[in-house]
Amino acid sequence: MLKFEDVISGCAKNDNKSKEMVYKSFYGYLIAVILRYTNNKTEAEELVNDTFIKIFKSIHQFVPPKEMVTIERSFKAWTAKIASRTAIDFLRSRRSFLSIDDIDEHSQPITHINVITDLNVKDILKLLDDLPELHRLIFNLYEIEGFSHQEISKLINIPESSSRVYLVRAKQKLRELYAKTLISNYETN
Repeated sequence: MLKFEDVISGCAKNDNKSKEMVYKSFYGYLIAVILRYTNNKTEAEELVNDTFIKIFKSIHQFVPPKEMVTIERSFKAWTAKIASRTAIDFLRSRRSFLSIDDIDEHSQPITHINVITDLNVKDILKLLDDLPELHRLIFNLYEIEGFSHQEISKLINIPESSSRVYLVRAKQKLRELYAKTLISNYETN
């Protein structure tokens, strides 16, 4: 059985079997990453393929970790970053983002929900899918991918303050959607 390092080396040497192994191993993971940005399955499949093209073109830039993290885990994170940026570039090319500099993030009302429920991952992803595209994008970048507002503003070319406002709005919308889900689940039980 091949070691993962050998598969990466094979990809760097343009070996088709190695590329196929990487493609099959990481396709599901990368489609999940991209579906956090766009809820259109056809677009996501195209973006995953674009991601793999970028991965194979730049695989020689991948630097295996020196610390205790496995090479597979490090490679997975590296591919996720490429997938995220591919999705962001796609969204940026498709739509121009508006700035909302004059809105203060603290003026947004906050709804507190004191009910605890068992939401599974599918329920949470469904709530994210119901967010407006820009809200979902910024929520994913900040809360899931760990980007700062400064990094987000550079990535999608909006002011830092707009990123903060969109995040506040995304969280507010998620609270509202969550409350509706709770009420709906309560009424059906």
